[in-house]
Amino acid sequence: MPTTGEKPGKGTYTCDNCDEEVTLDDDTDTLPPCPKCHETEYH
Repeated sequence: MPTTGEKPGKGTYTCDNCDEEVTLDDDTDTLPPCPKCHETEYH
């Protein structure tokens, strides 16, 4: 599971807590905390 601060690569990641989606457009982008609930784990 990717977490905040990691660079998991391009794609859409879904927050484990609230299902908010975050899309990374570049392989060098870092996952932010969830913009909706501020949790840090994604799937």
